[in-house]
Amino acid sequence: MKILLAEDQAMVRGALCALLSLSGEFEIDQAEDGSQAKAMLEANDYQLLLTDIEMPGLTGIELAEQLKGGDIKIVVLTTFGRAGYIKRALEAGVSGFLLKDAPSDELVKAINQVMAGRKVIDPELALLAVGEQDPLSDKERRALRLAGEGKTTAEIAATLFIAEGTARNYLSEAISKLNAVNRVDAARIARHKGWL
Repeated sequence: MKILLAEDQAMVRGALCALLSLSGEFEIDQAEDGSQAKAMLEANDYQLLLTDIEMPGLTGIELAEQLKGGDIKIVVLTTFGRAGYIKRALEAGVSGFLLKDAPSDELVKAINQVMAGRKVIDPELALLAVGEQDPLSDKERRALRLAGEGKTTAEIAATLFIAEGTARNYLSEAISKLNAVNRVDAARIARHKGWL
């Protein structure tokens, strides 16, 4: 089975690759961030994407959203068990959602279950998924994420190919919806809840 492993932390990526290689069932390629993973997914046929959530370029959930409806199965492996992440991942068509501190044999078992057409979600995470509703639109989320990275309104507008006024509106809406003091506070709140 051909797997693409997308993980920005080199040590974690190497350990996961070594672990999966031990089973003898998988052929694994590695991507060090979301942008590289997207390029590799476009150039190759993978059966499974095993991805972290928080990565430079594109997050694991953004990758899943772009792949939604395709033939590839997706398993998210994360340190963060946030309700917003889980809900967004499930809406994006992710078939598996596991915490990185799960036992190693659980990962191989989960991959095989997902390939057999089942959904695999850590039970603790499944309970979190019934948490609060994400109030942000996709456009507000993208603008807020860039603001959280320290980008100016002009840089946000250029990155999202929108007018500066539109970028300001997205940020203002996000600040209002989250009852935040400013855009940095809004980004902090949204990140904490798993909505970014």
